[in-house]
Amino acid sequence: MERWKRNMWVLWIGVFFTSASYSMVIPFLPLFLLQIGVHHHTEMWAGVLFSAAFLAGAISSPYWGLLADKYGRKPMIIRAGFSLFVIYTLTAFVNNPYELLVLRIMQGLLTGFIPGAIALIGTNTPKKNVGYALAMISTATASGGIIGPLLGGGISTLVGNRWSFASGGLLVLFSTILVIFMVTEENFTPSTTRGSVINDIRTATANRPFMIVLLLTMVTVCSLMTIEPVLPLYIQKLGGSVENISLLAGVIFSLPGIASILFGAFWGKLADKIGFRTVLIIGLCGGGLGTLAQMLFHGIWGFSIIRFMFGIFFCAVFPALNGLVVKLTPDDFRGRAFGLNQTANQIGGMLGPVLGGFIGGIFTIHIVFLVTGIFLLIATGIAWTSNWENTSKKRQEKFRSTSTSV
Repeated sequence: MERWKRNMWVLWIGVFFTSASYSMVIPFLPLFLLQIGVHHHTEMWAGVLFSAAFLAGAISSPYWGLLADKYGRKPMIIRAGFSLFVIYTLTAFVNNPYELLVLRIMQGLLTGFIPGAIALIGTNTPKKNVGYALAMISTATASGGIIGPLLGGGISTLVGNRWSFASGGLLVLFSTILVIFMVTEENFTPSTTRGSVINDIRTATANRPFMIVLLLTMVTVCSLMTIEPVLPLYIQKLGGSVENISLLAGVIFSLPGIASILFGAFWGKLADKIGFRTVLIIGLCGGGLGTLAQMLFHGIWGFSIIRFMFGIFFCAVFPALNGLVVKLTPDDFRGRAFGLNQTANQIGGMLGPVLGGFIGGIFTIHIVFLVTGIFLLIATGIAWTSNWENTSKKRQEKFRSTSTSV
Protein backbone atom coordinates (compact mmCIF):
# COMPACT_ATOMS: atom_id res chain seq x y z
CA MET A 1 0.00 0.00 0.00
CA GLU A 2 1.26 3.47 -0.86
CA ARG A 3 2.37 5.47 2.16
CA TRP A 4 -0.15 8.26 1.67
CA LYS A 5 -2.95 5.70 1.57
CA ARG A 6 -1.71 4.05 4.76
CA ASN A 7 -1.58 7.46 6.45
CA MET A 8 -5.10 8.20 5.25
CA TRP A 9 -6.61 4.94 6.51
CA VAL A 10 -4.79 5.00 9.86
CA LEU A 11 -5.82 8.61 10.41
CA TRP A 12 -9.33 7.70 9.27
CA ILE A 13 -9.50 5.19 12.11
CA GLY A 14 -7.97 7.69 14.54
CA VAL A 15 -10.33 10.49 13.56
CA PHE A 16 -13.30 8.11 13.70
CA PHE A 17 -12.51 7.05 17.28
CA THR A 18 -11.69 10.61 18.34
CA SER A 19 -14.95 11.93 16.89
CA ALA A 20 -16.85 9.04 18.47
CA SER A 21 -15.26 9.69 21.87
CA TYR A 22 -16.27 13.36 21.68
CA SER A 23 -19.87 12.66 20.66
CA MET A 24 -20.27 9.85 23.21
CA VAL A 25 -19.56 12.19 26.14
CA ILE A 26 -20.29 15.83 25.20
CA PRO A 27 -24.05 15.48 24.44
CA PHE A 28 -24.50 13.90 27.88
CA LEU A 29 -22.92 16.79 29.83
CA PRO A 30 -26.31 18.24 30.91
CA LEU A 31 -27.33 14.85 32.31
CA PHE A 32 -23.96 14.50 34.02
CA LEU A 33 -24.50 17.88 35.67
CA LEU A 34 -27.66 16.53 37.28
CA GLN A 35 -25.75 13.47 38.43
CA ILE A 36 -23.15 15.57 40.26
CA GLY A 37 -25.84 17.61 42.00
CA VAL A 38 -26.39 20.66 39.76
CA HIS A 39 -30.17 21.08 39.98
CA HIS A 40 -30.30 24.89 39.80
CA HIS A 41 -29.38 26.84 36.65
CA THR A 42 -28.54 23.56 34.92
CA GLU A 43 -29.18 25.03 31.46
CA MET A 44 -26.87 27.96 32.20
CA TRP A 45 -24.09 25.65 33.35
CA ALA A 46 -24.53 23.49 30.25
CA GLY A 47 -24.22 26.54 28.00
CA VAL A 48 -21.10 27.75 29.81
CA LEU A 49 -19.48 24.31 29.58
CA PHE A 50 -20.17 24.05 25.86
CA SER A 51 -18.95 27.57 25.08
CA ALA A 52 -15.85 27.43 27.28
CA ALA A 53 -14.11 24.80 25.16
CA PHE A 54 -14.93 26.65 21.92
CA LEU A 55 -13.53 29.91 23.30
CA ALA A 56 -10.37 28.27 24.64
CA GLY A 57 -9.85 26.45 21.34
CA ALA A 58 -10.22 29.66 19.34
CA ILE A 59 -7.46 31.23 21.44
CA SER A 60 -5.01 28.32 21.41
CA SER A 61 -5.37 26.92 17.87
CA PRO A 62 -3.02 29.44 16.18
CA TYR A 63 -0.32 28.63 18.76
CA TRP A 64 -0.52 24.88 18.12
CA GLY A 65 -0.46 25.56 14.39
CA LEU A 66 2.75 27.52 14.84
CA LEU A 67 4.35 24.62 16.72
CA ALA A 68 3.11 22.20 14.05
CA ASP A 69 5.05 24.14 11.41
CA LYS A 70 8.13 24.08 13.62
CA TYR A 71 8.11 20.49 14.91
CA GLY A 72 5.70 18.62 12.63
CA ARG A 73 2.01 17.76 12.46
CA LYS A 74 2.42 14.23 13.77
CA PRO A 75 3.85 15.38 17.16
CA MET A 76 0.90 17.78 17.52
CA ILE A 77 -1.59 14.97 16.85
CA ILE A 78 0.11 12.82 19.49
CA ARG A 79 0.16 15.72 21.98
CA ALA A 80 -3.55 16.39 21.41
CA GLY A 81 -4.41 12.69 21.70
CA PHE A 82 -2.70 12.21 25.05
CA SER A 83 -4.23 15.46 26.31
CA LEU A 84 -7.73 14.26 25.41
CA PHE A 85 -7.08 10.90 27.04
CA VAL A 86 -6.08 12.56 30.33
CA ILE A 87 -8.95 15.07 30.24
CA TYR A 88 -11.66 12.50 29.51
CA THR A 89 -10.28 10.18 32.17
CA LEU A 90 -10.18 12.94 34.79
CA THR A 91 -13.73 13.97 33.85
CA ALA A 92 -14.91 10.57 35.08
CA PHE A 93 -13.86 11.62 38.62
CA VAL A 94 -15.23 15.19 38.90
CA ASN A 95 -17.61 16.00 41.75
CA ASN A 96 -18.75 19.57 40.99
CA PRO A 97 -19.35 21.82 37.96
CA TYR A 98 -16.27 23.95 38.64
CA GLU A 99 -13.97 20.98 38.16
CA LEU A 100 -15.85 20.12 34.98
CA LEU A 101 -15.47 23.70 33.73
CA VAL A 102 -11.71 23.63 34.28
CA LEU A 103 -11.42 20.39 32.32
CA ARG A 104 -13.55 21.78 29.48
CA ILE A 105 -11.29 24.84 29.26
CA MET A 106 -8.24 22.55 29.26
CA GLN A 107 -9.85 20.48 26.51
CA GLY A 108 -10.23 23.57 24.35
CA LEU A 109 -6.69 24.75 25.06
CA LEU A 110 -4.86 21.47 24.53
CA THR A 111 -6.69 19.48 21.89
CA GLY A 112 -6.51 19.54 18.09
CA PHE A 113 -6.33 15.89 17.00
CA ILE A 114 -8.65 16.21 13.98
CA PRO A 115 -7.24 19.54 12.66
CA GLY A 116 -3.75 18.04 12.99
CA ALA A 117 -4.83 14.98 11.02
CA ILE A 118 -6.29 17.19 8.28
CA ALA A 119 -3.07 19.22 8.08
CA LEU A 120 -0.93 16.08 7.86
CA ILE A 121 -3.13 14.62 5.13
CA GLY A 122 -3.03 17.93 3.26
CA THR A 123 0.78 18.00 3.19
CA ASN A 124 1.55 14.28 2.74
CA THR A 125 -0.89 13.33 -0.02
CA PRO A 126 -0.21 13.69 -3.77
CA LYS A 127 -1.97 16.79 -5.09
CA LYS A 128 -4.13 14.74 -7.43
CA ASN A 129 -5.55 12.81 -4.46
CA VAL A 130 -5.87 15.57 -1.83
CA GLY A 131 -9.60 16.11 -2.38
CA TYR A 132 -10.38 12.41 -2.01
CA ALA A 133 -8.21 12.03 1.10
CA LEU A 134 -9.70 15.10 2.83
CA ALA A 135 -13.21 13.92 2.01
CA MET A 136 -12.45 10.53 3.54
CA ILE A 137 -11.32 12.21 6.77
CA SER A 138 -14.64 14.09 6.78
CA THR A 139 -16.51 10.80 6.49
CA ALA A 140 -14.55 9.55 9.51
CA THR A 141 -15.68 12.59 11.51
CA ALA A 142 -19.29 12.08 10.43
CA SER A 143 -19.22 8.34 11.14
CA GLY A 144 -17.79 8.85 14.61
CA GLY A 145 -20.39 11.56 15.28
CA ILE A 146 -23.16 9.08 14.49
CA ILE A 147 -21.76 6.08 16.36
CA GLY A 148 -20.58 8.06 19.40
CA PRO A 149 -23.98 8.93 20.93
CA LEU A 150 -25.11 5.33 20.52
CA LEU A 151 -21.99 4.08 22.33
CA GLY A 152 -22.22 6.79 24.98
CA GLY A 153 -25.90 6.18 25.59
CA GLY A 154 -25.40 2.43 25.82
CA ILE A 155 -22.45 2.65 28.20
CA SER A 156 -24.20 5.27 30.34
CA THR A 157 -27.29 3.06 30.60
CA LEU A 158 -25.28 -0.01 31.55
CA VAL A 159 -22.60 1.35 33.89
CA GLY A 160 -23.17 5.12 34.25
CA ASN A 161 -21.92 8.37 32.73
CA ARG A 162 -18.54 8.24 34.46
CA TRP A 163 -17.58 5.07 32.63
CA SER A 164 -18.72 6.68 29.40
CA PHE A 165 -16.13 9.44 29.89
CA ALA A 166 -13.43 6.91 30.77
CA SER A 167 -14.29 4.82 27.70
CA GLY A 168 -13.99 7.89 25.51
CA GLY A 169 -10.51 8.48 26.91
CA LEU A 170 -9.48 4.91 26.09
CA LEU A 171 -10.70 5.29 22.50
CA VAL A 172 -8.55 8.40 22.05
CA LEU A 173 -5.56 6.63 23.61
CA PHE A 174 -5.95 3.79 21.10
CA SER A 175 -6.13 6.33 18.26
CA THR A 176 -2.97 8.05 19.48
CA ILE A 177 -1.03 4.79 19.68
CA LEU A 178 -2.04 4.01 16.09
CA VAL A 179 -0.65 7.37 14.97
CA ILE A 180 2.63 6.84 16.85
CA PHE A 181 3.44 3.53 15.22
CA MET A 182 1.72 3.65 11.82
CA VAL A 183 1.66 7.24 10.51
CA THR A 184 4.65 8.62 8.63
CA GLU A 185 5.15 12.33 8.03
CA GLU A 186 7.56 12.67 5.11
CA ASN A 187 6.81 16.00 3.48
CA PHE A 188 7.77 18.28 6.33
CA THR A 189 10.02 21.30 6.09
CA PRO A 190 10.45 23.02 9.46
CA SER A 191 9.58 26.69 9.41
CA THR A 192 12.70 28.82 9.81
CA THR A 193 10.87 32.04 10.67
CA ARG A 194 10.63 33.30 14.21
CA GLY A 195 7.35 32.15 15.70
CA SER A 196 4.71 34.70 16.62
CA VAL A 197 0.94 34.33 16.50
CA ILE A 198 0.57 38.08 15.83
CA ASN A 199 2.96 37.84 12.88
CA ASP A 200 1.08 34.79 11.59
CA ILE A 201 -2.18 36.73 11.66
CA ARG A 202 -0.52 39.58 9.76
CA THR A 203 0.81 37.10 7.23
CA ALA A 204 -2.63 35.53 6.81
CA THR A 205 -4.32 38.90 6.30
CA ALA A 206 -1.91 39.57 3.42
CA ASN A 207 -3.39 36.55 1.61
CA ARG A 208 -6.88 37.73 0.67
CA PRO A 209 -8.11 34.39 -0.79
CA PHE A 210 -7.05 32.59 2.41
CA MET A 211 -8.90 35.15 4.53
CA ILE A 212 -12.03 34.52 2.43
CA VAL A 213 -11.69 30.79 3.23
CA LEU A 214 -11.50 31.64 6.96
CA LEU A 215 -14.61 33.84 6.63
CA LEU A 216 -16.52 31.10 4.81
CA THR A 217 -15.46 28.55 7.43
CA MET A 218 -16.76 30.75 10.24
CA VAL A 219 -20.05 31.52 8.43
CA THR A 220 -20.61 27.87 7.49
CA VAL A 221 -19.98 26.52 11.00
CA CYS A 222 -22.10 29.31 12.49
CA SER A 223 -24.94 28.43 10.10
CA LEU A 224 -24.70 24.75 10.97
CA MET A 225 -24.67 25.39 14.71
CA THR A 226 -27.53 27.91 14.49
CA ILE A 227 -29.89 25.05 13.68
CA GLU A 228 -28.52 22.61 16.28
CA PRO A 229 -30.24 24.02 19.42
CA VAL A 230 -33.72 24.17 17.87
CA LEU A 231 -33.70 21.14 15.56
CA PRO A 232 -34.64 18.50 18.20
CA LEU A 233 -37.58 20.66 19.32
CA TYR A 234 -38.74 21.07 15.72
CA ILE A 235 -38.51 17.33 15.06
CA GLN A 236 -40.51 16.65 18.20
CA LYS A 237 -43.17 19.12 17.05
CA LEU A 238 -43.39 17.47 13.63
CA GLY A 239 -43.53 13.99 15.15
CA GLY A 240 -46.47 14.83 17.40
CA SER A 241 -47.75 11.61 18.94
CA VAL A 242 -45.38 9.31 17.05
CA GLU A 243 -44.10 6.54 19.31
CA ASN A 244 -40.41 6.58 20.26
CA ILE A 245 -40.10 10.21 19.16
CA SER A 246 -36.70 10.50 20.89
CA LEU A 247 -35.30 7.65 18.81
CA LEU A 248 -36.82 9.12 15.65
CA ALA A 249 -35.32 12.53 16.47
CA GLY A 250 -31.91 10.93 16.89
CA VAL A 251 -32.18 9.21 13.51
CA ILE A 252 -33.28 12.39 11.71
CA PHE A 253 -30.57 14.37 13.47
CA SER A 254 -28.01 11.92 12.07
CA LEU A 255 -29.26 11.93 8.46
CA PRO A 256 -26.75 14.55 7.19
CA GLY A 257 -23.95 12.53 8.77
CA ILE A 258 -25.19 9.37 7.04
CA ALA A 259 -25.29 11.29 3.75
CA SER A 260 -21.70 12.39 4.37
CA ILE A 261 -20.58 8.79 4.81
CA LEU A 262 -22.30 7.76 1.56
CA PHE A 263 -21.38 10.73 -0.64
CA GLY A 264 -18.26 12.29 0.94
CA ALA A 265 -15.78 10.29 -1.16
CA PHE A 266 -17.72 11.17 -4.34
CA TRP A 267 -17.36 14.91 -3.68
CA GLY A 268 -13.67 14.45 -2.85
CA LYS A 269 -12.93 12.68 -6.14
CA LEU A 270 -14.98 15.27 -8.02
CA ALA A 271 -12.97 18.09 -6.37
CA ASP A 272 -9.75 16.49 -7.63
CA LYS A 273 -11.19 16.67 -11.17
CA ILE A 274 -13.09 19.98 -11.33
CA GLY A 275 -11.54 21.95 -8.46
CA PHE A 276 -12.29 22.73 -4.81
CA ARG A 277 -13.92 26.08 -5.61
CA THR A 278 -16.54 24.55 -7.89
CA VAL A 279 -17.40 21.81 -5.42
CA LEU A 280 -17.58 24.39 -2.61
CA ILE A 281 -20.07 26.49 -4.59
CA ILE A 282 -22.22 23.41 -5.31
CA GLY A 283 -22.13 22.35 -1.64
CA LEU A 284 -22.95 25.80 -0.24
CA CYS A 285 -25.74 26.41 -2.76
CA GLY A 286 -27.26 22.97 -2.17
CA GLY A 287 -26.93 23.42 1.58
CA GLY A 288 -28.58 26.86 1.48
CA LEU A 289 -31.48 25.75 -0.71
CA GLY A 290 -31.84 22.54 1.31
CA THR A 291 -32.06 24.54 4.55
CA LEU A 292 -34.75 26.81 3.11
CA ALA A 293 -36.64 23.78 1.75
CA GLN A 294 -36.86 22.32 5.27
CA MET A 295 -39.30 25.13 6.09
CA LEU A 296 -41.77 23.81 3.52
CA PHE A 297 -42.24 20.32 4.94
CA HIS A 298 -44.62 19.92 7.86
CA GLY A 299 -44.63 16.13 7.97
CA ILE A 300 -41.95 14.04 9.65
CA TRP A 301 -41.17 11.88 6.60
CA GLY A 302 -41.01 14.70 4.07
CA PHE A 303 -38.76 16.63 6.45
CA SER A 304 -36.54 13.56 6.84
CA ILE A 305 -36.10 13.18 3.08
CA ILE A 306 -35.19 16.84 2.54
CA ARG A 307 -32.86 16.70 5.55
CA PHE A 308 -31.01 13.80 3.89
CA MET A 309 -30.90 15.72 0.57
CA PHE A 310 -29.42 18.68 2.43
CA GLY A 311 -26.71 16.40 3.83
CA ILE A 312 -25.80 15.08 0.35
CA PHE A 313 -24.77 18.57 -0.78
CA PHE A 314 -23.57 20.04 2.51
CA CYS A 315 -21.02 17.26 3.09
CA ALA A 316 -19.03 18.70 0.15
CA VAL A 317 -18.36 21.99 1.94
CA PHE A 318 -15.76 21.27 4.62
CA PRO A 319 -13.47 19.00 2.51
CA ALA A 320 -13.53 21.72 -0.17
CA LEU A 321 -12.65 24.44 2.36
CA ASN A 322 -9.81 22.31 3.75
CA GLY A 323 -8.61 21.66 0.21
CA LEU A 324 -8.50 25.40 -0.47
CA VAL A 325 -6.42 25.92 2.68
CA VAL A 326 -3.92 23.42 1.25
CA LYS A 327 -4.01 25.07 -2.18
CA LEU A 328 -3.62 28.64 -0.95
CA THR A 329 -0.80 28.24 1.57
CA PRO A 330 2.85 27.08 1.32
CA ASP A 331 3.93 23.87 3.07
CA ASP A 332 5.89 25.62 5.81
CA PHE A 333 2.83 27.69 6.79
CA ARG A 334 0.33 24.82 6.55
CA GLY A 335 0.10 24.04 10.27
CA ARG A 336 -0.46 27.70 11.14
CA ALA A 337 -3.00 27.98 8.33
CA PHE A 338 -5.04 25.09 9.72
CA GLY A 339 -4.62 26.52 13.22
CA LEU A 340 -6.19 29.79 12.08
CA ASN A 341 -8.85 27.82 10.21
CA GLN A 342 -9.65 25.98 13.43
CA THR A 343 -9.96 29.32 15.22
CA ALA A 344 -12.51 30.44 12.61
CA ASN A 345 -14.28 27.11 13.14
CA GLN A 346 -14.42 27.59 16.91
CA ILE A 347 -15.69 31.17 16.63
CA GLY A 348 -18.47 29.97 14.35
CA GLY A 349 -19.22 27.19 16.83
CA MET A 350 -19.56 29.76 19.61
CA LEU A 351 -21.74 32.22 17.72
CA GLY A 352 -24.09 29.71 16.07
CA PRO A 353 -25.93 28.31 19.11
CA VAL A 354 -26.27 31.78 20.65
CA LEU A 355 -27.73 33.18 17.41
CA GLY A 356 -30.03 30.20 16.91
CA GLY A 357 -31.31 30.30 20.47
CA PHE A 358 -31.85 34.06 20.29
CA ILE A 359 -33.78 33.94 17.00
CA GLY A 360 -35.74 30.85 18.07
CA GLY A 361 -36.66 32.50 21.35
CA ILE A 362 -38.02 35.67 19.72
CA PHE A 363 -39.44 34.33 16.45
CA THR A 364 -40.54 30.91 15.20
CA ILE A 365 -38.22 28.03 14.39
CA HIS A 366 -38.96 28.61 10.70
CA ILE A 367 -37.18 31.97 10.94
CA VAL A 368 -34.07 30.13 12.17
CA PHE A 369 -34.14 28.00 9.01
CA LEU A 370 -34.71 31.14 6.91
CA VAL A 371 -31.76 33.03 8.40
CA THR A 372 -29.48 29.99 8.16
CA GLY A 373 -30.40 29.37 4.52
CA ILE A 374 -29.77 33.02 3.65
CA PHE A 375 -26.36 32.88 5.36
CA LEU A 376 -25.37 29.85 3.28
CA LEU A 377 -26.58 31.48 0.04
CA ILE A 378 -24.58 34.62 0.88
CA ALA A 379 -21.57 32.37 1.42
CA THR A 380 -22.28 30.84 -2.00
CA GLY A 381 -22.17 34.31 -3.56
CA ILE A 382 -18.83 35.04 -1.88
CA ALA A 383 -17.39 31.76 -3.15
CA TRP A 384 -18.77 32.42 -6.64
CA THR A 385 -17.16 35.87 -6.92
CA SER A 386 -13.77 34.73 -5.57
CA ASN A 387 -11.40 33.07 -8.03
CA TRP A 388 -9.12 30.68 -6.14
CA GLU A 389 -8.51 27.94 -8.65
CA ASN A 390 -5.96 29.99 -10.56
CA THR A 391 -3.81 30.39 -7.48
CA SER A 392 -0.25 29.88 -8.67
CA LYS A 393 3.07 29.03 -7.14
CA LYS A 394 3.93 32.68 -7.59
CA ARG A 395 1.19 33.67 -5.11
CA GLN A 396 2.42 31.06 -2.61
CA GLU A 397 5.96 32.40 -2.96
CA LYS A 398 4.64 35.91 -2.31
CA PHE A 399 2.81 34.57 0.75
CA ARG A 400 6.00 32.88 1.97
CA SER A 401 8.06 36.04 1.49
CA THR A 402 5.49 37.97 3.50
CA SER A 403 5.74 35.45 6.35
CA THR A 404 9.53 35.81 6.50
CA SER A 405 9.44 39.60 6.54
CA VAL A 406 7.12 40.10 9.52
